[in-house]
Amino acid sequence: MLWAPLQAQAQSQTPEALIRENVESLMADLEGREDYYANNLSELEALVDSNLDQVADFRYIGASVMGSYFRNATPEQRSRFADVFRQTLIDTYTRGLVTFDYDEIRVLGTQQAQRHDDQASVAMEVVANNGQVYPVSYSLRLSNGEWRVVNVIVNGINLGLTFRNQFDQAMRDNNRDYDAVINGWSPEVGVEELEQGGDA
Repeated sequence: MLWAPLQAQAQSQTPEALIRENVESLMADLEGREDYYANNLSELEALVDSNLDQVADFRYIGASVMGSYFRNATPEQRSRFADVFRQTLIDTYTRGLVTFDYDEIRVLGTQQAQRHDDQASVAMEVVANNGQVYPVSYSLRLSNGEWRVVNVIVNGINLGLTFRNQFDQAMRDNNRDYDAVINGWSPEVGVEELEQGGDA
């Protein structure tokens, strides 16, 4: 459901404009082709991958999910986890797009002022066909002159924190064996869980 995979535009864009234009672009790509993509998931994954590649800071997100374990990971392990986690995000969003029954997506605008000029938060609402409204909040940071998404809170569930907790538990379960955790990484946040929500 819904970072609603995005596609970056010009560097000078505000965070709100970036989110708005790219959500609209993705919705245009999906318009009238939902059934097709539901039966051709590899093509939808490629579309999601292309969009996320332009807007998400995968290295930053991967390091954040690894948390305190990042420091002791080798450069190769850090890079490999970033790649594995990238696929996690692609799978999560692809699954959400084909299983969540939404009617409308509204980008509301930039939320309260951040403490730092290189941080921003943009609010969005996903309206289900039954009228239920699910709030979504994108966290962005300015990196090399471009705004990049680094976290998402969907209906009160902080996805970054959820994945970080899952990584921590996997490290504990595998006696802090980085390779075992990375090779076996298969977290899942289901649409049902997102619909029920949390209190982030």
